[in-house]
Amino acid sequence: MPLRRSGPARRTVSLAAGTLFSLLSVLALPLALPGFATASDAGKRPAHPEQDWMGSTIAAREGVDRAGGGLEPQATHSKAVAGVDVSSHNHHVSWSALRRSGVRFAYVKATEGNSYTNPYFAHQYRGSYSAGMIHGAYHFALPDHSSGSTQARYFADHGGDWSRDGRTLPGALDMEYNPYGATCYGKSAKAMVHWIQDFVETYREETGRDAVIYTSTNWWKRCTGNSGRFGRSNPLWIPRYGSSVGSLPGGWRYHSIWQHTSSGHPVGDHNRFNGNYGRLKVLANGH
Repeated sequence: MPLRRSGPARRTVSLAAGTLFSLLSVLALPLALPGFATASDAGKRPAHPEQDWMGSTIAAREGVDRAGGGLEPQATHSKAVAGVDVSSHNHHVSWSALRRSGVRFAYVKATEGNSYTNPYFAHQYRGSYSAGMIHGAYHFALPDHSSGSTQARYFADHGGDWSRDGRTLPGALDMEYNPYGATCYGKSAKAMVHWIQDFVETYREETGRDAVIYTSTNWWKRCTGNSGRFGRSNPLWIPRYGSSVGSLPGGWRYHSIWQHTSSGHPVGDHNRFNGNYGRLKVLANGH
């Protein structure tokens, strides 16, 4: 991101004071560069980002049998495509073995909040692509750390961008329970909806794509008041570790991806795309 420069110094400032000000400004510049936290961000770095992966708080808070928030059956296409999602806790992934087992797409955690990047991202993201999979990146949201627009730009600048190569999925926004404190990050339902809107609008400005939203029905009801604002624009990725998807959050008539298990070998989080491989390619292509 470009550095913001202050306006011209006042004419009344002395030469010595101006020189001192310039020196202090130069010394402060590295703190404003991407990947560094500013003084105002002190205390806002995630304490254990390696423990925060897609669904890590869902299983812990909702259990493995009721994460979808309901028991109403939701049909999944009979030719659903298998996928996985990974983060730094998966370390070096055997992508070729997953490809042979039938996995055809992968999402990789890129960022968390506005200061963390997955140290294994390059290996995992490029590795899935090299193995012949369609891949994408996701962002673990921390709405109490900074604005939605700030985190969307950080995500887009650190792996979450999109390219029209036919094998890159739009970035995903991971909205789930706060692993560090208050369930809804200290926000009202209205404020949470505004934060998500800020993120997805900025992400679209940055990449040209509508972000996928990952969330459970229970969390969505509790923290957004079951908002129906995003159902027409943002594909839904829903976790439920049972025999069916269950009821969906407000605004969505169908899901695009179902995270159906949080345990397994060699990667725990397994998913099903709600459609055939051709439809998955449509999502990647953006039309």
